Amino acid sequence: MKGNDEMSEQTRSGFVTFVGRPNVGKSTLTNALVGEKIAITSAKPQTTRRAIRGIVNRPEGQLVIVDTPGIHKPRTLLGERLNHLVEQVLGDVDVIAFCVPATEKVGPGDRRIAASLDGYARAKKIAIVTKTDAAGRDEITERLMEVDALREDWAAVIPLSALTRDQLEVLCDEVLSLMPEGPALYAEGITTDESEEDRIAEIIREAALEGVRDELPHSIAVVIDDIAPRENSDLTDVHAQIVVERDSQKAIIIGHKGSRLADVGKRARTGIEELLGTRVFLGLHVKVAKEWQRDPKQLGRLGF
Repeated sequence: MKGNDEMSEQTRSGFVTFVGRPNVGKSTLTNALVGEKIAITSAKPQTTRRAIRGIVNRPEGQLVIVDTPGIHKPRTLLGERLNHLVEQVLGDVDVIAFCVPATEKVGPGDRRIAASLDGYARAKKIAIVTKTDAAGRDEITERLMEVDALREDWAAVIPLSALTRDQLEVLCDEVLSLMPEGPALYAEGITTDESEEDRIAEIIREAALEGVRDELPHSIAVVIDDIAPRENSDLTDVHAQIVVERDSQKAIIIGHKGSRLADVGKRARTGIEELLGTRVFLGLHVKVAKEWQRDPKQLGRLGF
C-alpha cells in the first residue's frame, strides 16, 4: 500500500501560453499569476519581445507560463521573427489560453487568431475574458457569448481581472487540471528562467517606453554592457545602451537637456534595485543603429 506522501505527490505540471491581439492584458495576467514582475507591461501594444517564462507553484502542481508577443501582421524583419517565435511556442505548450478584453467587441483580429489555433492540435484550449474590472455585467455577458461562439473546443471560458485578482484562482485550478501528470519542471522558489541581465534590460526598456510617442516602441532595444558590484560599497554598477533607429528618436529619449533620460534612469533604477536587492548606480547611453529592425546582422547582435 502506498504511503500518504507518495499519494500526495501525484502532481501536474506543464506549459501554458496566453495568446490574443496585442494589448489584451497578457503580460499583466502573467505578472499577477506569478506574483512578481516578469513581463514588462506598457500601454503601448506589442511590447513583449521574447518568450518569457514565469513559474507558478501550487500544492497541486506547477504552471510554466510562456509569455509571447501579441500576434500581428508583421511589417519588418523583427515583426516576422516575433511571429515565428509565437508559432514555435504554440507548437510546444500543453494549454493555449486565448484572451479577449471585456471592454472591446470581438473583431476580425480575434476571429483570425481563434481560427489559427486549429494548427496546434496537441494543446488544450481555453478562453479568457480579461479586464472585467473595467466592464459592466451586460458587457461581460455579451463578451462571454461572443468568445464562446468562436470555437467548439474550449475546455473552459473564464472571465477575470488580473488587476483585482478576481477569478485568478479559478483560472489556475482550471489550467492545472488540464496539465499532464508529472513532477515540477523547475525547483521551488524559481519564478522565471530569464537571466538577471535580460530582466534588467526589460526594466530599462519599459522605463524608456513610458510616455513616448507611438513611433518609438518597436524602435527601442536595450543592451547591457556591464553589471558589477562596486568594490568596498553596497552599490551595484549597471551600464547599458538604449538603442534606437534614428537621430530624431535619440533626441526624444534624451529630452530637453537630458531631462527625459534622467527620468528613464530614475524609473528603471527603482525596478533594478528591487530585482537585485542592492542600491544601484545606472549609467545609460543612447545609441543610434540605423533601421536595426530590418537588418538581420543588427537583429542578431541585439538578441533577436
